[in-house]
Amino acid sequence: MREGKDILLGKLRSSSGMTRGEQTRLTFLLALPSIFAQLSSCLMSYIDAAMVGALGSAQAAAVGLVSTTTWIFGSFCYANSSGFSVQMAHKCGSRDFAAARSLFRLGIRSVLVFSVGLAALGLAISGALPRWLGGEEILWEDASEYFAVYAAFLPVLQIENFCVMALVASGNTRVSGLASIVMCLLDVMFNYLFINIFGLGVMGAAIGTGLAILCAGAFLLYYVLRRSRELATIRRQDEPATEDDAGRFSRPGSRAVLGNALRISSPLWLQNLVTRGAYIIATVLIAPLGTIAVAANSFAIIAEGFCYLPGYGMQDAATSLVGQSLGSGKPDLARGFARISIFSGAAMMGALAVVMWAGAPAIMDMLSDDHEVISLGARCLRIEAWAEILYGVSIVAYGCCVGAGGTLVPSLINLLCMWFVRIGLSMVLIPRFGLEGYWTAMAVELCLKGVIFAVWIKSGRWMRSGLFAKVKLYS
Repeated sequence: MREGKDILLGKLRSSSGMTRGEQTRLTFLLALPSIFAQLSSCLMSYIDAAMVGALGSAQAAAVGLVSTTTWIFGSFCYANSSGFSVQMAHKCGSRDFAAARSLFRLGIRSVLVFSVGLAALGLAISGALPRWLGGEEILWEDASEYFAVYAAFLPVLQIENFCVMALVASGNTRVSGLASIVMCLLDVMFNYLFINIFGLGVMGAAIGTGLAILCAGAFLLYYVLRRSRELATIRRQDEPATEDDAGRFSRPGSRAVLGNALRISSPLWLQNLVTRGAYIIATVLIAPLGTIAVAANSFAIIAEGFCYLPGYGMQDAATSLVGQSLGSGKPDLARGFARISIFSGAAMMGALAVVMWAGAPAIMDMLSDDHEVISLGARCLRIEAWAEILYGVSIVAYGCCVGAGGTLVPSLINLLCMWFVRIGLSMVLIPRFGLEGYWTAMAVELCLKGVIFAVWIKSGRWMRSGLFAKVKLYS
């Protein structure tokens, strides 16, 4: 499989063309390891939720209360990585691997500094956060401890995320997928140790997950720096010479790299802050519904995650393949990869939605022992199942836009749909229908967003509005 992938990537980066069958095969060769990586992450969430859920509904609600805030901080790490990984994909597409390596070295230093500041902010607000979110007093201590530990591990999460995105940008999803599987196994071991053996409860779950990410991040950093064919700092003896070695390209300057990273990342920062802020508003709207609703919402979000597996796997493949296609000067190839990945991701998410609708009670039963939580969460999952196909369109289309360096319009789409549709409808529906009203609003918003992204991709303007089309990557 690896040889086939390398041959196809060679065709993408060279002057030779690719047939539709070759494009489809390469898309799946890159997507499948990412899907397995997503599966391991999903299982890790299930395991964490089940272990915390076994402690009681109050402990589960404490984690659910701060989960939206952890998403904000984690998404900042993703946005930071995107600013550099898109540029690495373009350079790998043009076979300028020395420039890609230089990008990695500068990028990891930059994002690490940012993540340290982010961790300090998280630790500073951890004590007051549960009160700000409107949680019941019984949840405050556990929620604060969980978030404080999460914040302390943010630099580790940033390194792991940056290495994963760098490997994906270079066309290597296999190693990051294997690392995610190992991380899942370590998470089970560490969580059992800190929750059950050391008796640390909710805080133990956060420590266990953080240590699992630390181990995975250390391995991935070693692999990128020493073993990656495209990004290793020390050239392997069997690595072929590149055009950069012949002096046909110049090393990118730090100012140009950071400027381009800022153009790519800043819309993602804004989207993250405003869109994830809407998740916090949703949490504030749900919190008064009580512990059962908060726990059911948290578990249902985790349970729904298995539907996302093919969508985010295809998103990784699309980001890499679109970026490398544009880097090699093949916009028609980028459009072909976009169509294949969007259709495939949406179709697979639709198939999993059928499974989720049919098995919703059984899925919730794996996460909680509380019958009220199980019943309410299952009803929410069945509402959401109807939106999964169009949600898949938006997930993969977003990856295509990121690969082209065009993050502003997708960020605005996400922002406007979240605030005006999801939050607006939630304020109307929650007082009448409770938690099910929120999930109905979410399903409507996801369907509308999928339609808008489909129209945007169909227009072709997503490539013309991207960084690659608008500016020279380096001057």
